[in-house]
Amino acid sequence: MGGIGIWQLVIVLLIVFLLFGTKRLKGLGSDVGEAIQGFRKSMGGDDNSSASPNAQVQQQQPTDRQG
Repeated sequence: MGGIGIWQLVIVLLIVFLLFGTKRLKGLGSDVGEAIQGFRKSMGGDDNSSASPNAQVQQQQPTDRQG
């Protein structure tokens, strides 16, 4: 009863499309994409390094501490 149905979502998207137009939405989408890429780079999760086929993963051996 309180959820958003598919028809309400379609109507909202149609209104947004009519208000802003295609050029403005395209620019907004590219700006959001660049912001996400910048955020990932600043957090150290660069996509290019993880997608590299030559990327190597190092594992540390557990240390036995007795004491």
